[in-house]
Amino acid sequence: MQFILGSGSPRRLELLAQMGVVPDAVRAPDINEDPAKAELPRPYCGRMAREKVAAVEAGSDDIVLCADTTVAVGRRILGKPADAAEAEGFLRLMSGRRHKVITAVAVKRGPKIWERDVQSIVKMKSLSDAEIKSYLATGDWQGKAGGYGIQGPAGTLIPWISGSFTGIVGLPLAETANLLSAAGYPLYGGA
Repeated sequence: MQFILGSGSPRRLELLAQMGVVPDAVRAPDINEDPAKAELPRPYCGRMAREKVAAVEAGSDDIVLCADTTVAVGRRILGKPADAAEAEGFLRLMSGRRHKVITAVAVKRGPKIWERDVQSIVKMKSLSDAEIKSYLATGDWQGKAGGYGIQGPAGTLIPWISGSFTGIVGLPLAETANLLSAAGYPLYGGA
């Protein structure tokens, strides 16, 4: 049995390490991540996690973990911004408002898939033009859903959350541990 992380996210590797889990292999799946027309954020996020886990090549007894994190303002999905201008638009949209961060996790072993999603509420403070410009200059927005990462410089922009901090970062640890245990992964040095 091998444990395969189906993600190119360094944050997910770090979060797994907090649980004492080190993947035997890391294979980022290559799938189309465009939302379907009128697709809502939570179903979209779950679909992405399932499609990712299905796209990772693995042996019949291997355990594969994939996740997807989506930022949503109302029904609008804020993916990874294509450029600084789109990231700025996302920040302006979230400024002074609450938004949802949904992370869906899928674990596959053989034909069986276990899945769970975690939804958190995040409040972003009202941002000045100078704060937006300063944050964009860090480059931290690149490759992150919604154009920010709470664990980096954007943490100064977030006065309040309700939910899972690790879920907002990209992998809800309590739920991930439960899914891995269900799939037979030996957490905490068990056999």
